[in-house]
Amino acid sequence: MLTNHAKGIYLALITALISGISIFVNKFAVGAIQPPLVFTATKNVGVGLLIVGIILATRKWRLIRNLNRREIIYLILIGIIGGSIPFYLYFTGLSQIPAINAALIHKTLVVWVALLAMPLLKERLSRMQIVAVLLLFISNFFVGGFKGFTFSQGELFVLIATIFWAVENILAKKILIATCPDSIGVDPDIVTAARMGFGSLILLGAAVIVAPSGLAKVTALNSTQWFWMILTVVILLCYVMSWYRALKFAPAITVASVLVAGTLVTNVLSALFVTHTWNSTLLIQSLVMLLGVGIFFFAMKKEWHYTSTN
Repeated sequence: MLTNHAKGIYLALITALISGISIFVNKFAVGAIQPPLVFTATKNVGVGLLIVGIILATRKWRLIRNLNRREIIYLILIGIIGGSIPFYLYFTGLSQIPAINAALIHKTLVVWVALLAMPLLKERLSRMQIVAVLLLFISNFFVGGFKGFTFSQGELFVLIATIFWAVENILAKKILIATCPDSIGVDPDIVTAARMGFGSLILLGAAVIVAPSGLAKVTALNSTQWFWMILTVVILLCYVMSWYRALKFAPAITVASVLVAGTLVTNVLSALFVTHTWNSTLLIQSLVMLLGVGIFFFAMKKEWHYTSTN
């Protein structure tokens, strides 16, 4: 029978797979639906409506009555810190800098999560796990087209967004796990609803102010644009639901580390359907990434074995 920790890692792997597919699909969706803020706001509203529908259908809305004041505050913060502000900052920054720069900055997420999780969640990393995390991070630099950072406003926006998402990891972990003997923690779907519900409302408000003309065009989307919109909504919903479930069972650092492997999925999809090539750079990146994931899993198995025998 799988331990909760093992469940969390397998869920993180599923989330990494979804993340890799999401990044690949969003490359096409963002190009088809402009401006990016309107696309993001509309997509997040769609996810918010779907998760609310799921909660109503499964009667999980009854769980909301059991939330205490601390949990409600955390859920509101998750909506603001994870579901709204960073999306606005990230896509604003992305419009000002090369995509590769934004991607590399975003991949520092695992570093920020580790720095926050160790003092705030009391999570620990062995030397082997530290090596694995560094390999996963470094693997993203084995990519063509990167010409260095310029320390511009756009890069700063993406960095701030990434740090916001790291803080969200900590907040979510704190309420997903049991905080007292008679508690089982907040249900992941309730956390998802808070993130996408509160967050989408704030994003929608920002879109009304920043790009009202673009928002008006949403009702005039053609069939191709609606296809991309619906596809990205479903993928984002699956991503958030699986990510929070992984975070409930596994340490935040572990989940953030495994998610880096999503880049490998994106690379494979791009090679198969776009470039139709697999060069040495991508091969090196993939091997370093797989090595990092392998070392991380080996370190985790050693930890499980030590825990089970002591």
